[in-house]
Amino acid sequence: MLVHSKKARWVVWAVFLVLFLPLFALPLLVVVAASFATNWSGALPSGLTGDHYRAATSGDALTALTTSLVTALTASVLALVVGGWAALAAATLRARGRRAMDALFMLPVAVPSVVVGLAVLVAFSKPPMLLNGTRWIVVLAHTVLVTAFAYQSVSAAAVRLDPAYEQAAASLGARPAYVLWKVRLPLLLPSLNAAAGLCFALSMGELSATMMLYPPDWTPLPVQIYAITDRGSLFTGSAIAVVLMAATLLVLLALSRIRTRASYR
Repeated sequence: MLVHSKKARWVVWAVFLVLFLPLFALPLLVVVAASFATNWSGALPSGLTGDHYRAATSGDALTALTTSLVTALTASVLALVVGGWAALAAATLRARGRRAMDALFMLPVAVPSVVVGLAVLVAFSKPPMLLNGTRWIVVLAHTVLVTAFAYQSVSAAAVRLDPAYEQAAASLGARPAYVLWKVRLPLLLPSLNAAAGLCFALSMGELSATMMLYPPDWTPLPVQIYAITDRGSLFTGSAIAVVLMAATLLVLLALSRIRTRASYR
């Protein structure tokens, strides 16, 4: 830590806890507590039960969880390929070209996600690219929304790469494709992994654009949570929300293990 005094460190930790608990931890704890309750009329929940989790891990909720995982994984891979390639291409451009690329890829996050959903709906509701009513329009919208984060992460790392490694490989006769695959991408692997985790987490929780696009046979879990809580089943919705958080956290933990090994290597 930058604070060297023991007393000052205790003050910093106290301020952190005072700010962290009400803003971040308390809402999550409320959702977890509600997921085990059958009634909440006082300060604390009552009627503890695990029935909500049985509903959250079976039937439509389980199907929606699978839909969210498939959508998030597919969108993350597509975002890494498109955003990573664009970031590597932008690193070779001059300052004006890089600024233009930055503006292009950051545009989807500069506007509300519901605008992106509407744009995708209008653009792909007629031939020759008729995706409306299919799962692919949801995947496409998620990809558009998260690609900016993959681009930014890889772009920031690519600028900081030491060109000496690539120059040494090229001086030994390595072709550009070999240098990219064996030198540059391994150096960028921690950033690619971090970008994948961010894209996955954002896609798992995306709701606004998804509400405009999802077909009945491809309902992601956030939409399921919204529909259940809108009908008044707050406790079941809380259990499904906990399942969503747990699934996202497990994938992020797995990605962090890969990132740690990549950083060490």
